[in-house]
Formats: sequence, structure tokens, C-alpha cells
Amino acid sequence: MQLYQEIKTEWKKFLSDRNFAFLFAVSIVVLAFILYWITKFLIFNEARDGVAFRDPILNLFTPIDVTWVSFALIYGGLIVALFYLTFHPERFMLALQAYSFMLLIRVVSMYLLPLNPPENIIPLRDPFVEFFGGKTFLKDLFFSGHTSTMFVFFLTAQKKGLKIVFLIATFLIAACVLIQHVHYSVDVAIAPFIAYASYRISLNMNDFIKNLK
Repeated sequence: MQLYQEIKTEWKKFLSDRNFAFLFAVSIVVLAFILYWITKFLIFNEARDGVAFRDPILNLFTPIDVTWVSFALIYGGLIVALFYLTFHPERFMLALQAYSFMLLIRVVSMYLLPLNPPENIIPLRDPFVEFFGGKTFLKDLFFSGHTSTMFVFFLTAQKKGLKIVFLIATFLIAACVLIQHVHYSVDVAIAPFIAYASYRISLNMNDFIKNLK
């Protein structure tokens, strides 16, 4: 009960600011639109013929199926992040915005740089997506969405211990998708930089809104 009251108080205080309340509502609507739109784009992108190349890092080892390790990290990180961000509405909104910008950049990147999957890829099949009849895409490559998402959580977390957890999770997820040959090494290497750029854009936008008061 006390936990509920703490969350309620934080959100009531946050939503009492009309500028932030409006921005939060817009952020949710925009993210929902992007998520709907990106599913259509991924179907289009999967049908395109892209470029494949020999990755010197992937060529060093045979792929291993670590799907369940990957999704334990991904969904575990998501649950922890949502629980933490529930207590921090402004950081919650920041995470939504950074994720939205990251998705937009990812769509543009995939459109401009269509890639075929690595030769020995072991598809990363999301158990929840497949349970609900979703499709596993192989060409959503540049750049790694899982790696960049976890790095967004690292950036939006404020507690030192939690930041360390998310940073370690970022490296582990990056390693997993490479071990499974789901991504090229460049897809993973660039992901944190895109996540940081998305975070900074969102942070500057929110600071601008604050200065309007």
C-alpha cells in the first residue's frame, strides 16, 4: 500500500505540470504510432535483397544458440527498468522518448543500408512473439535494437548500482547476438552510440520544455 502511495504521489506531482503532462501524452501516442509503423516496415524490409559481407569477428567462431540467455537478459532488464522508472515519471518519459528516436533512426538506417543476415545465423526467435503468431525477422540488422534498448535503460537509470547492472546487461546482450551470429559486429558496435544520441536529443527537448516555464 505504501509503495502504491509513493508511486501515486510521484505521478500526481509530475502530471500537475501541464507542459509535462501534455508532452508525456504525446510521447505515448508517438511511440504507439512508431511501433505500429515499424512492424509494417519490417515486413517490407524483409522482402528486400540486401548486402551480405564476411565479418572478420564472426568468422572467428561457429555460432551457438543462446536464445534463452538473450531473452532472459532482455525481458529481465525490461522488467527491472519498468519497475524502476515507475517511481520516476520524468525519467520514464525520457526513456519513452529516447526509445522512440532510436526506433526512428533504426528504420532510416535499415532503409538506407539493407543487409542480408550473416551466413551462419541462428535466428533469435522471441518466444512471446511467436506464441502470439508473430514473425521472426532476419534482416532487421543495422543496428542492434536489443543492444541499444538496454543501453537506453543504462542512460536513463540514475542509481549507480542499477546503471552497472544495465551496462553489464548491454555487454552480455551484445555478446549473445554475436555468439549466435544474429548481427554483424558493426550492428552491435554502433548501437550504444545511437542510443546515446537518442537520449541526448530527448534530454535536450525536455530541458527546452522546462525553460518555457
